[in-house]
Amino acid sequence: MATYYNNDTIFYSDGAFVKAADLKLDFFSPTLHYGYGVFEGIRSYENEAGDASVFKATEHYERLQYSAQALSIPFDYTVEELIDATYQVLERNNLKDAYIRPLVYLPANMSFNLNTESHLVIAAWEMQPFLGDKLIRLMTSSFQRPNPKGFKIGAKACGHYVNSIMASYEAKANGYDEALLLDMNGNAAEGPGANLFIEVDDVLFTPPTGNVLPGITRATILGLCETLGIPVAERHFTTDVMKKADSAFYCGTAAEVVGVASLDETIFPMKWENTAGHTLQKAYKELVVKAEVLA
Repeated sequence: MATYYNNDTIFYSDGAFVKAADLKLDFFSPTLHYGYGVFEGIRSYENEAGDASVFKATEHYERLQYSAQALSIPFDYTVEELIDATYQVLERNNLKDAYIRPLVYLPANMSFNLNTESHLVIAAWEMQPFLGDKLIRLMTSSFQRPNPKGFKIGAKACGHYVNSIMASYEAKANGYDEALLLDMNGNAAEGPGANLFIEVDDVLFTPPTGNVLPGITRATILGLCETLGIPVAERHFTTDVMKKADSAFYCGTAAEVVGVASLDETIFPMKWENTAGHTLQKAYKELVVKAEVLA
């Protein structure tokens, strides 16, 4: 079992820095019972200057604000306050290459009345590659992405990820590394915690937003494609189309950029080192350690 903290680990909690041993969660929080909370996944890297740099900190905390607002959760923090608190959490725990987890959760409320207050905690821990450092094998999941009319798909809500966990567990129980979820129309959507790209005849395609989380890493990859002159288009496609692609990759804050070896029993034919995904993987790794773009 992974160890994320000990009793002396420092967390940011409701404006103060406290030891893990002093953190408390009310058993009657609707976040615990119903997944009614919001969170972010953020990465920091040791940059070229030897300091910790939080990648896309502003974008992540702006999305945390949006997620809270989308779910009618009170949120009184500014982006600047949270970025400063994050750097202090890293410093107080002597972390540079780390995964950062802000969580907005609710006090006791089992009545479904509107919440008038919330709690916020920021934790950080060392993190190895989330999906490993090899090409991964995907399984088409029997679980679909939620209907966007039933959820705020653009929000990172805690409860949404039950869907992701079930899909991931199913794939791993069947001998695969990760799942691919379809949308309600049968199109390829995304992984449990990563966005999808495929390569066909030197052009990249990625599912459009609407049924997928508009990932911050996804946006970074789209920007890198423009910088590097790699053609890319947002388009719906089925798994039948995907299985005829030359290559594929996932991207996300935790996953970074990871190549896909196969979908179900179909192996992607292009050698990974020759793919646009590999070019973007290298460019992304170079980008995240450039101190001047991370502030």
